[in-house]
Amino acid sequence: MAQAASDPTAEAEARRVMERYFNYGDKASGGPGDNATGAWLENELVEAGYACRRQPFDAPGYEGDAATLVAGAARAAVIPQAIVTSTGPGGVTAPLAIGPRAGAISIVVLPHARWSAVVGEVERRIRTALTAGAKGVVVVTTGPTGEALALNAPLDKPLFDRPVAVIGPRDAAPFLKAAEAGETATLTIPGRAIRRPAYNLPARLNRGAARNLVLSTPRSGWFTCAGDRGPGLAVWLALAKWAARTPLPVNVALVCTSGHEYDNGGGEHFIHEIAPKPADTALWVHLGANVAARDWHERGAMLSPLPSADPQRFLLASTPLVDRARTAFAGLQGLEAVYTADPALAAGELGVILKAGYAPAIGIFGGHRFHHAPNDDLRCVVPALIPPVTEAFKAVIQQAVA
Repeated sequence: MAQAASDPTAEAEARRVMERYFNYGDKASGGPGDNATGAWLENELVEAGYACRRQPFDAPGYEGDAATLVAGAARAAVIPQAIVTSTGPGGVTAPLAIGPRAGAISIVVLPHARWSAVVGEVERRIRTALTAGAKGVVVVTTGPTGEALALNAPLDKPLFDRPVAVIGPRDAAPFLKAAEAGETATLTIPGRAIRRPAYNLPARLNRGAARNLVLSTPRSGWFTCAGDRGPGLAVWLALAKWAARTPLPVNVALVCTSGHEYDNGGGEHFIHEIAPKPADTALWVHLGANVAARDWHERGAMLSPLPSADPQRFLLASTPLVDRARTAFAGLQGLEAVYTADPALAAGELGVILKAGYAPAIGIFGGHRFHHAPNDDLRCVVPALIPPVTEAFKAVIQQAVA
């Protein structure tokens, strides 16, 4: 299926949704931006004919001043690793070391990747340093923009009993030099970990049908999430409004989740408490990270924006949907390679959905170049990239629920 001709109305709507989402600011679970986004979307869905409710749960957060790393004249902001272990206002002062060393603030330099979660390889490296006796750890998230990348974490409790923070490779150089010289540094994470109320936004359109179409997307995340969450939210809202006005032979169940950055906590709550059962679900469509973020030319430290989509987005579909999806998504960078849905291959909420036994299911996940970076802003989105993805999903949905 070739990409559809430009649709000015659909592009304008995508622009409206992504700009409004971005303008709510930081999207940390249960924070002002996340809550305001949920309230706005609630109004949008009610106007489209859905019955909405809020599903509350509590999420971790951080309260207090910004975290810093200081060594001599070098000073940089760092990202406290959630769930945060505070240093208190006085910080932790110790010699800097590259790698594990007892009594030191250990710098752990990760290999180049689009890092997104602490569990797994990053956790292993941090634990190696802490087991060696480090007083704290600073992780260098070596990635495609030079920025510090926030790392998703478990929902329930801190992974580490000593302070851990993240710094970008762009800011790390003077501290690596200081470590080589055996200099002392101070890591300060002055605030504290908190728990605060958050909520999922489920909605429903009941047509008296035997089965349901489920459409899901997260809205929370690190920082403003323009390219991370914005395109998925725009496609999700367009599909929700289309499903409301289209005589599909199914009920429509929606959810926009919070708690994403804490091991998909909101998605877990929805599946276990509210979602239609797998036997009652005709199709589950999930719009995860990097549904349609911008790609960039990279030459050294210089990044130049492109009008095309970042191809590091993955489309998974249950076996009966694969051929139709390949036709519908043909020509869309990254999405034209359709992978058979497998929980072991999926990431984010899509993995949770598949593990819970939902099939058929189809969804996107990925990580664009500014994934989890503080400057994931409106430069990272292109409204024209949204309608082709929306239309491709419509084609798959219509066949799957017929």
